[in-house]
Amino acid sequence: MEASLINEKTRLLVVSAHAGDFIWRSGGTIAKYIKYGAHVSLVVLSYGARGESNDLWNEPGQTLEQVKSVRRSEIMKAAKHLGVTDYELWDLQDYHMSVGEAEMDRMVRKMRDVQPHIILTHGPKDAFNPDHELVSNFVFEASVLSTSNGVQIDDTKRCKQSQLFGFEPHQSEISGFQPEVIIDITETYEQKQAAMNCFKAQEHLISYYSAKALLRGNQARRCSGNNDYQFAEAFTRFFPYVGGAFN
Repeated sequence: MEASLINEKTRLLVVSAHAGDFIWRSGGTIAKYIKYGAHVSLVVLSYGARGESNDLWNEPGQTLEQVKSVRRSEIMKAAKHLGVTDYELWDLQDYHMSVGEAEMDRMVRKMRDVQPHIILTHGPKDAFNPDHELVSNFVFEASVLSTSNGVQIDDTKRCKQSQLFGFEPHQSEISGFQPEVIIDITETYEQKQAAMNCFKAQEHLISYYSAKALLRGNQARRCSGNNDYQFAEAFTRFFPYVGGAFN
């Protein structure tokens, strides 16, 4: 999306299954929206303490609460680099994650509170991470429920249908991912890099996602003809583009 289409009226909701997902997959996009005035709300459903903190568990005498404390600190530091001030840490269990009626009501309530134009979350398929697939379906279902007057939760008011976009999964080709939207993050890539550097629990992913941003930047130039695009992030769409003209 061109920066001219982002302004202070734009509301973006990001739902991340684990501590680092929102950084690896959409950190540059989040920072870009904030830079141009959008309000960004972030929900991190779990700390990824059981399944995405392997390096921390190598330390002698490690405990679950200590791992969560480290991941909490990483999230807070990374969010600051991106400019995110509105965030919630739900502390659900990961690996495997489960959500029930209480979590669904909570997410619908959150969506109705934010009234997002755009929702970023996990795409529908991730070959090696069932938590991501569960969250994708969870967010999609909550977005549908949030639009219905008949789904009455406290005094919340229904949303209009949001645009939903799915993160690129870690193993893109194995997961059958096809980029449907590529967002230029050149002007906010340094913020993303600083945020990624906060995640010492998953330090091995920093070089991987640095290379991915370069790859998607190359594709952004090739597809658009704009040679200013150097770094980018890719997403899939839940719904087709709808408008009065091609965009």
